[in-house]
Amino acid sequence: MARPLHVYILASHSRVLYTGVTNDLARRMSEHRSASPGTFVSRYHVTRLVYWETHSSPLYAIMREKQIKSWTREKRLQLIEQYNPGWLDLSIDW
Repeated sequence: MARPLHVYILASHSRVLYTGVTNDLARRMSEHRSASPGTFVSRYHVTRLVYWETHSSPLYAIMREKQIKSWTREKRLQLIEQYNPGWLDLSIDW
């Protein structure tokens, strides 16, 4: 049985957004927090997990990531606000 995949959105305090997909969200968050200098994540301090969803199908997870990335910024902000109106870091206790 395949591991579930997670589509996630990270944000900086100034609300720069990063969307990705992974099969291990805790590991990926750790990687983002220790990102090498010069990467998008380190340059913009995009380290707060503000949204995620889980999918059992790798194909659907990748399609969903691409769908979210194709949206306008406003639509991505609405998605986050719907599930996490306080923009809390959902991985703070990991």
